[in-house]
Amino acid sequence: MFRRHKPSVAEHKKDFAVHGAALPGPQNDMRSFFNLSQLVLSAGQLRSPPILRHSKITYFEVEILDAQSKRQICVVDKVPPSFSLLDVKHKFHKTCPQWNPSRIGLRLERNGPYLKDSISIQSLAVSSIITLYFTDLGQQVTWTTVFLAEYSGPLLIYLLFYIRLSSIYAEEESTESFRHPVVHLACLCHCLHYVRHLLETLFVHKISGGHTPLKNMIKGCAFYWGFTSWIAYYVNHPRYTPPSFGNRQVVFAALAFLMCEAGNHFINVALVQQNHSGNKASFPSPTYNPFTWLFTLVSCPNYTYEIGSWISFTVMTQTLPVGIFAFLMAIQMSLWAQKKHRLYVKKYNMGALRKTAMIPFIF
Repeated sequence: MFRRHKPSVAEHKKDFAVHGAALPGPQNDMRSFFNLSQLVLSAGQLRSPPILRHSKITYFEVEILDAQSKRQICVVDKVPPSFSLLDVKHKFHKTCPQWNPSRIGLRLERNGPYLKDSISIQSLAVSSIITLYFTDLGQQVTWTTVFLAEYSGPLLIYLLFYIRLSSIYAEEESTESFRHPVVHLACLCHCLHYVRHLLETLFVHKISGGHTPLKNMIKGCAFYWGFTSWIAYYVNHPRYTPPSFGNRQVVFAALAFLMCEAGNHFINVALVQQNHSGNKASFPSPTYNPFTWLFTLVSCPNYTYEIGSWISFTVMTQTLPVGIFAFLMAIQMSLWAQKKHRLYVKKYNMGALRKTAMIPFIF
């Protein structure tokens, strides 16, 4: 009987070494982990798949209806919340090119007030669909054009009457009659007044980019140009008579006129400087300039000085047309002053200051 031979431990190790088998142990485990790490590094970093993010921007639809017939004109879609009403008007203009943005009037209600261009669409939204009513405002012009037209016309018209054209006055009277010095002084003051307005319109006032209907400019020009023609015709007439109190009345009125013109200019400059500084939380305060001290008494000292100029011009020339023009201007500016005064009282809490609107202690 043969006896089975049991290999020893040493022989087992020898057989594994001969056939190339790896012995289990810590060294082989570390080597396998190292090889796997090298494979991962050579393949590059593992990146997680991109996360799809959904946009949370809510777009509005603006439905534009005709204010009279309630007929739908167009729908402006995909309007972001950051859009202003002016942006909607530009998109509306692209859909309906026959209407320029300046002549587009939009309202929330058919008979409601027109919305400002600066208002945000998001502030108007109750739902995702906004309904606005459209009105054609007609041909529009910028405010700068309006002021330049209203002020340049009187300047040129007065000079035409001052040189006494033969088509206006009789040629014999124009050449032979003597001109009182007040006629030359009145021409100088009148031209100074409107030249100041023109220069302030171009270089001082920061007029907004708004528009106004062309018919409003026509009415304004008719008022200023018509009264200038009436005033200039009488003051420059060959038979014009000087004021009753002579040179003393003329000199006194001329000095008052110049002071009011200077005060009006400095007030306008002070208002513009306040807007530039960004300090809109308080009412404009007087400065070292004495002409601005009127701010302590009235809310609209520029209107006070404007009326003072025309009252002084009335006293200097002593003519009825100038007096009527000054009276009408006083009525109009008192209305503007009252409106601004109420806004100032509400905005700046000026009730305790007891200021008046235009005339100190009175009105």
